[in-house]
Amino acid sequence: MIYSMTAFARNEIKQDWGSVVWEIRSVNQRFLETYFRLPEQFRSLEPMLRERFRKRLHRGKVECSLRFTPSDNAQSTLTLNEDLAKQVLHAADWVQSHGQSTGVNPMDVLRWPGVIAAEETDMDTILSDTMSGFDTALDQFIEAREAEGKTLRSLIEQRLDSIETEVATVKEKMPEIMQWQRERIQTRFEEAKIELDEGRFEQEMIMLAQKVDVAEEIDRLNSHVNETRNILKKGGACGRRLDFMMQEFNREANTLGSKSISTAITQSAVELKVLIEQMREQIQNIE
Repeated sequence: MIYSMTAFARNEIKQDWGSVVWEIRSVNQRFLETYFRLPEQFRSLEPMLRERFRKRLHRGKVECSLRFTPSDNAQSTLTLNEDLAKQVLHAADWVQSHGQSTGVNPMDVLRWPGVIAAEETDMDTILSDTMSGFDTALDQFIEAREAEGKTLRSLIEQRLDSIETEVATVKEKMPEIMQWQRERIQTRFEEAKIELDEGRFEQEMIMLAQKVDVAEEIDRLNSHVNETRNILKKGGACGRRLDFMMQEFNREANTLGSKSISTAITQSAVELKVLIEQMREQIQNIE
């Protein structure tokens, strides 16, 4: 399967304790880079999140953000330890009865350690539910990359078909072009009224044929088409291999253009370079 490096996913979960919203987006990048925007109380999740991305992704610049909204019912409630408060007040009365003014303020009593406490939120449950929501978002994210990858593969395969057509056209035209070149040279000699030595003329034509022979380039282009199709069929993290194949395609297309002795071959070489560049642009987004 081919995966794109460009994708987006969003997942929201709601529980009694509140809600969280995960958003994951990525763009093409040479290596895998992950960035996180997490609320402070969720910072402990970052190593776990990074590891899960590493196991399922190979390339791309990935941005992952989390928004947390606690529910009104989940707000911490205050609990008063009445026994301890009474003991504090009794101690204050005893001090005052011995001639020492304490000036005890009710807020001072409440500030006494243990007199009042806030009920702790069950963070274990929240973190567990939050990670479950992340796993769902990550699955959706992978599915989005896969869907985009299918589109990229289809576009590349269309260009490969067009390359095969152009290569077949060049191969078909070469005998006609060589005959045209032969007649063209003969005509020039006749116009210059130069007597031709048949043996020498044939040698020159052989040398010209060797110089402009593109059979090797045609074979290599066809071979590159087949190899690219094999890479697409194999799938996985194949972006770098496909990018290398585009370099090989370009090399042969350039050589084909440099050997051209006709407008038709030059046009085919230009069309090949356009098709190769279109593939290269799509491949930049493949993992």
